Amino acid sequence: MQSKKKKWTAKEKFEAILQTSPLNNAELSEYCRKHGVYFEQLKEWRRDCIAGCRNAPDQKYIKQSKQKEKAYKRRVKILEKDLRRKEKALAETAALLALKKKIQDIWEEPEDE
Repeated sequence: MQSKKKKWTAKEKFEAILQTSPLNNAELSEYCRKHGVYFEQLKEWRRDCIAGCRNAPDQKYIKQSKQKEKAYKRRVKILEKDLRRKEKALAETAALLALKKKIQDIWEEPEDE
């Protein structure tokens, strides 16, 4: 019996799935005992492998992703430009209000005429 658990690499897990796929339950149990792996682990590895294949990006997906990324970058650029314009306008308005207040303080004009 092994005292340490074996760390299985992705390649080893895939090979284990390939080796155990044609086995019946008795042979599968023997394989698990021999290699120090639980049946549930093999089932989980098989699910992960299938999920990985389903989620594998194809060329169409990659192309769509790149197009979306370009569109998002263009949108961000437009929004950043608009934000800079609005920040400048806000700063100008704040400066005008400060000047108006100073003028009112100097000339002592009432605020509402």
